[in-house]
Amino acid sequence: MSAAPSSRELANAIRALSMDAVQQANSGHPGAPMGMADIAEVLWRDFLQHNPANPSWPNRDRFVLSNGHGSMLIYSLLHLTGYNLSIDDIKNFRQLHSPTAGHPEHEECPGVETTTGPLGQGITNAVGMALAEKILAAQFNRDKFPVVDHYTYSFLGDGCLMEGISHEACSLAGTLGLGKLIAFYDDNGISIDGEVEGWFTDNTPERFRAYGWQVIPNVDGHDAEEVRMAIETARANSDQPTLICCKTVIGFGSPNKEGKEECHGAALGADEIALTREKLGWKHGPFEIPADIYAAWDNKSAGEQAENKWQALFNDYRKAHPELAAELARRSNGDLPSNFSEQADAFIRQCQEKMEKVATRKASQNALDAFGPLLPELLGGSADLAGSNNTIWKGCKSITGTDASGNYVHYGVREFAMSAMMNGIQLHGGLRPYGGTFLVFMEYARNAVRMAALMKQPTIFVYTHDSIGLGEDGPTHQPVEQIASLRLTPNMSTWRPCDTVESAVAWKSAIERKDGPSSVIFSRQGLPCMPRDNDTLANVAKGGYVLQQSGTGKPDAIIIATGSEVELAVNAANALAESGKNIRVVSIPCVDLFLKQDAAYQESVLPASVRARVAVEAGIQDYWYRFVGLDGRIIGMNSFGASAPASDLFKHFNITAEAVQAAVEELL
Repeated sequence: MSAAPSSRELANAIRALSMDAVQQANSGHPGAPMGMADIAEVLWRDFLQHNPANPSWPNRDRFVLSNGHGSMLIYSLLHLTGYNLSIDDIKNFRQLHSPTAGHPEHEECPGVETTTGPLGQGITNAVGMALAEKILAAQFNRDKFPVVDHYTYSFLGDGCLMEGISHEACSLAGTLGLGKLIAFYDDNGISIDGEVEGWFTDNTPERFRAYGWQVIPNVDGHDAEEVRMAIETARANSDQPTLICCKTVIGFGSPNKEGKEECHGAALGADEIALTREKLGWKHGPFEIPADIYAAWDNKSAGEQAENKWQALFNDYRKAHPELAAELARRSNGDLPSNFSEQADAFIRQCQEKMEKVATRKASQNALDAFGPLLPELLGGSADLAGSNNTIWKGCKSITGTDASGNYVHYGVREFAMSAMMNGIQLHGGLRPYGGTFLVFMEYARNAVRMAALMKQPTIFVYTHDSIGLGEDGPTHQPVEQIASLRLTPNMSTWRPCDTVESAVAWKSAIERKDGPSSVIFSRQGLPCMPRDNDTLANVAKGGYVLQQSGTGKPDAIIIATGSEVELAVNAANALAESGKNIRVVSIPCVDLFLKQDAAYQESVLPASVRARVAVEAGIQDYWYRFVGLDGRIIGMNSFGASAPASDLFKHFNITAEAVQAAVEELL
């Protein structure tokens, strides 16, 4: 009987698949998979709790490849352990419609927990996942019933650690005591430009110790026993996240390219692959994996047993704590409470009846006060601006390192980390995260916002102080181009409500959405509630609607507005009506949702035959040409703002009811 494959032989299967796939595609990054293969073999075969037959098992360990350019590492692991990822999929690496994309893509490839590639965001997603696990464990676990009990593991490299977001997120991870977060630092000293000592000389172990992490330094990443001992040490510490610093050789096994940037982002070449096979003792052809190697890697049976064991525990939990079990199951499935929509609609009607004049940031908080008690899964937060963003509602309880049972995260001044952590929390399941900052600081977090849209995750981004209306803080804090940028992002739903009613509808829409993120954008200044009849109220949820019209039949002109400028549009329309003009005011708080309505509805709101159109918004003008045409008029910004009281700024930039009225009169 032949001996079972050794750890090195099993790791070499990863190396072989990685260099063969990159070679066939003539594109990719073989160095990292070949360098981290030994670490991956120990983690995935000896520690990782997962079931290839059910990649969405709630209590699985999460694995995040933060250095996503090394995607062949995770594809090799998924294929070898038994996920629905065939050898043909491996052969089609980086090809159109293949699940093995250039960087790992969530939901495109079974077993990929999050889309990675933009460096630093993967580890930050992992921080969010570990936080979600800790929160849910605190909320649901009971004596003898650890139904939420899993680890989050992340691989990361020098590039992730150079990116500023890793500083933000890992600092907070230490403060929150995320003891089930274990990160592996692939310390190979190489990036695309060569040896990193010329531009990266941080003392990484000391940096992470300063964050409050347990650090295990100087682990030989090619010694399976050293890696195994490090993981056991990490798992034994439940109070701190752990960084395992693994010294590795990039492109391990390549005689002429290992340890060099040449193998970082390019195929090794046929001749070098032949030499690598010889050096590794890998005697098999391209994409050829022997049966005993497959058998040793296969995790289907062990995964099924692990899930069955957990399911038996959950069944006993259901008997002992039926209400908790039902709630955890609902939240894990992503279902809303059955009465949410009805009660949310009742609150929206109350807002209409009250006709309250408040800043929409306050209207947002009022909506949270109403919806929060209905949604125990709601997890709020803000990047140190809770008092300005109004993201804390009456039922909020802060999460700390010693008590994670609450529902509010103080992210500190970390907009980028907050946004990427929320993506990780959402990907984990069981919680619905929202987080706030000033709209202009969305720019700090822009790529995490983009990643939420790319992954179609229903993360909720709250942005306040939405225009020059924030006043004296000046142009550094006054957003101009940000709303247009969000509207141009595929899959992003962007709301800019004009009053309490639209604010409540925006929140309801964001909470009910399952196929992508929402940005809900609110004002600093007080705005009046607009009158609406029942039909008009119902149309708010369509994203755009006729708010008022001074006469019947075909209007002479249409004024389009959002947010704080709806009041200007109404005042201008009323003044024009006094001179006999039939003026329609259209509020479009959510352009993308309006454009999803059928053509008949869109035509009923914005009839093509009415060419006299004026749009008004205290943001960049160019976006609105799609609605007013080249012969229409736009009242808005074409420069940055200035420091002054809000009322002075609107006059200075000529964003006034009088300017809107004059523009309509010019067209007529």
